[in-house]
Amino acid sequence: MDDAKIVELYWKRDEQAILATSKKYEAYCLSIARNILGDEEDAKECVNDALLGAWNSIPPNRPEQLSAYLGKLVRNVSFNRYKKSRTKKRGSGQIPAVLEELTEVVSGTDDVETVWSEKYLWECINDFLKLLPEKKRNLFVCRYWYADSVKHMAGQFDMSENYVSVTLRRLRKKLHRYLIERGFEL
Repeated sequence: MDDAKIVELYWKRDEQAILATSKKYEAYCLSIARNILGDEEDAKECVNDALLGAWNSIPPNRPEQLSAYLGKLVRNVSFNRYKKSRTKKRGSGQIPAVLEELTEVVSGTDDVETVWSEKYLWECINDFLKLLPEKKRNLFVCRYWYADSVKHMAGQFDMSENYVSVTLRRLRKKLHRYLIERGFEL
């Protein structure tokens, strides 16, 4: 079923919307949650919470790209679960590594999670990504949006793990310089 029909089911408050969404996007959503949390059961719960979030937010929202909308919902739910589990000293997903890598780019007076959420920073990062060649942009997004492991990305892009790591390090350095040029004190 195409996304427009699924969104229309949400607008009609037809419970088939949840089933159609789950059938089409469950694997995608699970991979996002699993990358963030590193735990299958927590990932499944986050996907269910994200589906409930979709049910509660469509309407009034009418997403043009359902996959991106769901990806953002599951990512937010998963990050919230990660933060909650971190206070309990557990969790082994990719997020500690991803946040540590980004700390060298955006660490300043605020912690990385606070800085990352600021609107201007998002705008600058999006502008930076638009300047990158497609393959490098995809690497950056896979690592820092979807929290994919370097090993997974190497297989996905047919590169060595070392090449992926070096490319990501160079991209972080470029982003760091780019943000400094735009007035961030890093």
